Amino acid sequence: MHKPELISEIADQTSMTKEQASQVLTTILDEILLALSREEDVVLIGFGSFSRKHRKARIGKNPQTGQPIDIPATNTVSFKAGKQLKETVNE
Repeated sequence: MHKPELISEIADQTSMTKEQASQVLTTILDEILLALSREEDVVLIGFGSFSRKHRKARIGKNPQTGQPIDIPATNTVSFKAGKQLKETVNE
């Protein structure tokens, strides 16, 4: 499912127009992004939690030449599925 399809489903299941549903979804996603940028976890009970993780700088290997390369430190996002999500997927 892509974002436009999700917006249509939200609009169909509520009394919102597609424009209103789009605004709600965009606001939710923006707030998740802002929370993660502030290094806050986002916990949606039953669905899962998003958290920001830091990856240290490390030495890797170029797969074509075998030469060592420096991989810089980065931040990434991890997602841990909640109980209800796991149960639904495994039905």
